Amino acid sequence: MKTEREPREMNRRHFLQTSALAASALALGLASKRSAAAESPKPGEAAVPQVTLNNGVKMPVLGLGTMTLQGDVGVRCVADAIALGYRLIDTATIYNTEKEVGEGIRQSGIKREGIFITSKLWKSDMGYEQAKRGLQASLDKLKTDYLDLYLIHRPAGGDWRGSWRAMEELYRAGRIKALGMSNADFAQMDELLAKFEVKPAVHQIETHAFFQEGPAYEALKREGVQMEAWAPFAEGRHGMFVDPTLTAIGRKHGKTTAQVCLRWHYQRGIVAIPRSGQKAHIAENLRIFDFELAAAEMRAIAGLDLGVTQFPEWS
Repeated sequence: MKTEREPREMNRRHFLQTSALAASALALGLASKRSAAAESPKPGEAAVPQVTLNNGVKMPVLGLGTMTLQGDVGVRCVADAIALGYRLIDTATIYNTEKEVGEGIRQSGIKREGIFITSKLWKSDMGYEQAKRGLQASLDKLKTDYLDLYLIHRPAGGDWRGSWRAMEELYRAGRIKALGMSNADFAQMDELLAKFEVKPAVHQIETHAFFQEGPAYEALKREGVQMEAWAPFAEGRHGMFVDPTLTAIGRKHGKTTAQVCLRWHYQRGIVAIPRSGQKAHIAENLRIFDFELAAAEMRAIAGLDLGVTQFPEWS
């Protein structure tokens, strides 16, 4: 996704403090949530289920996004997330957080092979030779010799074909375990599937309750390409954290709106990578595997789709 401009994130703690709807939700159930410590996995136990990609690689269904999590905050968030049970960490060249991710993993004490690291090739590194250099730069910053998933971040306007050919070679060499796209259009995905040897395993796109991307969702399922959601909360836009439908569903289950959103993604088979700089929210986002949305609730959330991006400045 495009990141030249700082995203306008709506802070959910602000919503919880100022919204009458959210205050009602707090009074009726959110205060009874279990603590993060009680939810923490046992040593060596991953708390997050996995999906199997089309090349056999296993990927956690929930991870930590790291855009804007720079410096000591980023290192702490990554280490905290891993301690809580996260095993998928998403970064990118343009985020300038790869060093923090590498250091956070090191501080976590978990072996490299126990962590699924995603990074992304930015436009400045597009092209056959440039992509090879771009990957190596990412590996150097992360202090690892391979990536679990490498995505072309925004293929529009660059030599994504040459980049993909380079990535195929690096995949065969074991430097990348799985390849994918982020923000590709239908024509680009169709060409990839028809003309290239290595099939994309993942497509990471904007998708959330207000922009459900139905045609892409169905097409990716047909082709066996895993759909992954960036901005699964729409960064709070359109009042997502206080939406009456989501709030009511959360109140019924004793869950927050954020947890309802992530559970909705999970039940649709979509990998999500919410970002937070607060340990309490990182822990909260993990507690989505102990309840289930009913069919009627899934239909109610489906009815929230506006059919338009909530990030027009990134289009």
